[in-house]
Amino acid sequence: MNIPSELKYTKDHEWIKIEGDVATIGITDFAQSELGDIVYVEVETVDETLDAEEIFGTVEAVKTVSDLFLPLSGEIIEFNESLEDEPEKVNSDPYGNGWMIKLKCSDLSQVEGLMSDDDYKALIGA
Repeated sequence: MNIPSELKYTKDHEWIKIEGDVATIGITDFAQSELGDIVYVEVETVDETLDAEEIFGTVEAVKTVSDLFLPLSGEIIEFNESLEDEPEKVNSDPYGNGWMIKLKCSDLSQVEGLMSDDDYKALIGA
């Protein structure tokens, strides 16, 4: 199970990479393996400002659809449009080419409430 130490995590299995006030967000290796083959990623919230814990999109696998929860408050500034044609990138490279959105954070102090890699490993029993 790949759980990079430089990222932050949520109980809902999203990962977050902070660069300045922009966060790149996707789902974890654990989440994609639990979902199985991902066939569709839907994000219709670009240019919207949402609060932490709000749903920003959905990911659809062969047998299920899961909501995607925003880990931090802010404006969604970009969707990884390559996922429209190749949603399987989330399965093959969840921390790289399978990223989902970029968020302009409105409150960076919220990062303190996210999980470290060790906390996340404990959550999933890794």
